[in-house]
Amino acid sequence: MHIVLAIDSFKGCLTSSEANAAAREGVLRALPEAKVTSIPVSDGGEGWLEAFHAAKGGTYVEATVCDPLMRPVRACYLMQGEQAVIEMARASGLTLLRPEERNPLLATSYGTGQLVVDAVRRGCRDILVGLGGSATSDAGCGMLRALWDAFGEALEPLSSVRFTIATDVDNPLCGPEGAAQVFGPQKGARADMIEELDRRAQAFAAESAQHMGYDCSCEPGAGAAGGLGYAFMQYLHAQRRSGIELLLDAFGADELFAHADLVVTGEGKADRQTLRGKAPAGILRRAQQHFVPVTLIAGQVEDRAQLLEAGFAQVECIHPSGTPLKDALRPDVACKNIRSLTGVIVPNGLGQ
Repeated sequence: MHIVLAIDSFKGCLTSSEANAAAREGVLRALPEAKVTSIPVSDGGEGWLEAFHAAKGGTYVEATVCDPLMRPVRACYLMQGEQAVIEMARASGLTLLRPEERNPLLATSYGTGQLVVDAVRRGCRDILVGLGGSATSDAGCGMLRALWDAFGEALEPLSSVRFTIATDVDNPLCGPEGAAQVFGPQKGARADMIEELDRRAQAFAAESAQHMGYDCSCEPGAGAAGGLGYAFMQYLHAQRRSGIELLLDAFGADELFAHADLVVTGEGKADRQTLRGKAPAGILRRAQQHFVPVTLIAGQVEDRAQLLEAGFAQVECIHPSGTPLKDALRPDVACKNIRSLTGVIVPNGLGQ
């Protein structure tokens, strides 16, 4: 039997590699003769660099940039020849702020722009940016300011650079499904702040459209990373791709899945939002092309019926019912429960 493990990070608890390692132990305890292949995955947020490095190699490059509150922070990106792979959360991520510091009215994506500048100055002409886990909701204004500060408002040195943004969301920039309304609360925005953030984004998009003659604010993914997706598409003509699809291509997943008997994927919380482009949904779609069943595990599970209807063969919470949240978030507890669960559900998924 060949089992492929492709579990996303359990945010604030386990990395993708740690979750895969725990699942591998559980599988091999139950099925010692099984062949198990693990691939670290990310949809553009946490773990994006590590996953791409595992797939394609490359060199990590460090730079001192600004965090969301304009304080200096060391951040790295990945260079693979003339391609740079950037994880925007390394410079502008929510995890860089303490809970009491979260304020998307103040947080800026300036540091992400500085990473782009550094990569361009090192000769990169193909820049792939993972969008996810941001602390910002500035419609990418901070990122653009960093580019303008470095290159001038014409942005001439960027004319020969190809940009691709990788995102797991298809939200527009503004409105009820926009960056501020949907993602603002998790970044610390109160109701009055959300209204102001949305107003700012609408005004910026209207001014940009009038000046440039076209408008990307309603494009799917414009609302990603607090509107950073919009800035890349509007000003840098970036192509949007699914983060998990890009990563699966880098790993040669079609070849893996073609010879697999079962795929196990997972994430911290699985619910109906999982189906809107998150890593497990992308893995499910790719595995279905090869008629391979997919088991989904998560730290929390909601909307199980919808997930099963979408095609997952099994959908299971790793924690026993009634586990306190503070225990569920402990890495040792999560690993133990993943080991226990996979030892049971993987044989079930294989019909054993």
